[in-house]
Amino acid sequence: MMFIQTPVPFLSLGFLVALGCSLLLGIAKSGIKGVAVLIVTGLALVYGARESTGILMPLLICGDIFAVIYYKRHVEWIYLVRLLPWMIIGVLIGVVLGKDLPEDLFRVGMALIILFSVGMMYYWEKKKNKKVPTHWSFAASTGLLAGFSTMVGNLAGAFSNIYFLAIKLPKNEFIGTAAWLFFIINLFKVPFHIWVWETINLESLKISLTLIPAVISGLLLGVFLVKKINNDKYRKLILIFTGLGGLAILFQ
Repeated sequence: MMFIQTPVPFLSLGFLVALGCSLLLGIAKSGIKGVAVLIVTGLALVYGARESTGILMPLLICGDIFAVIYYKRHVEWIYLVRLLPWMIIGVLIGVVLGKDLPEDLFRVGMALIILFSVGMMYYWEKKKNKKVPTHWSFAASTGLLAGFSTMVGNLAGAFSNIYFLAIKLPKNEFIGTAAWLFFIINLFKVPFHIWVWETINLESLKISLTLIPAVISGLLLGVFLVKKINNDKYRKLILIFTGLGGLAILFQ
């Protein structure tokens, strides 16, 4: 991909892709699930696999703050408490395993997680019987995978979504509980990005600040769309483009 470079010139193709991803992030944080993999793929193509994880963190937290305020009355704390400890352990595993990985291996790992997430979401879309085990071991395994994936590539959404679907949370409670879960986890990840991976620094923060207006625009647009959009066709397109993006990262 010719536009993969750091820093990315203002209003270049890469920067426009990053703006689009930031807009999608805002829409996702408003409650429209299923686009996280596409966001991560786009930013990784523009800024690089490892660097993009640090650039994305302030954008995620900006969206999280909006989500926890907007959906503050719709939180099921019991389910958050069941999943959170396992996610924290998964994050710590991701910190250790991802710290000294060469960029090429990090990129391959992120691409494989993306493709696995796409495959899992596709399987879930096609599955006729969507009953999922609710034993504590299911929360443990889902939480560990979500924690590891969110540290390595900010890709916990597919795993946490399946957990919340399993316990049959209504839409608003689903969104509100997920909002608090990721707000806490993303704040927990920040020190590791600053002092262990060193992916959050002054340069990355400058890039993040230029993208935050697009996140805010997406948040406002998402509030409107969450009541209007037909998720079926939308999710199918996301799966196709995300799968292509994951392959692009793998073979770039």
